[in-house]
Amino acid sequence: MIAPSSPEASKRLSRVRQRDTEAELAVRRALHRRGRRYRVNVKLIDRPRRVADIVFRPKKVAVFVDGCFWHGCPEHGSKSKSNADYWKDKIAGNQKRDRDTDRRLEEAGWKVVRVWEHEDPDKAARRICSILEAQ
Repeated sequence: MIAPSSPEASKRLSRVRQRDTEAELAVRRALHRRGRRYRVNVKLIDRPRRVADIVFRPKKVAVFVDGCFWHGCPEHGSKSKSNADYWKDKIAGNQKRDRDTDRRLEEAGWKVVRVWEHEDPDKAARRICSILEAQ
């Protein structure tokens, strides 16, 4: 894998939120308004370590709120002009990890829900609630 373009870039990347992002908080608020209670930032797989953003443990539903840039959204994912090879590899690796996480959780009996950060939080919450009701 190619390294970040500079120590400054590496430092900026280390400050990027991994939990409690604006999109995640919006989805959580929308679920809470609908009377849903959940756990946040829950480790569901030990090795390799995988953490879900929102978890409904009794129903075995795991929700991931994916950032458009970091997870390669087909609608809003952008291509970096500086250090393009690094970012291409990084995002492809994230997508591969996401698919592996989905597969591992589904094999363990979990229903996985992926929400893009650009999705309307109320629509995402409705989708999640309908999945919960079907479980």
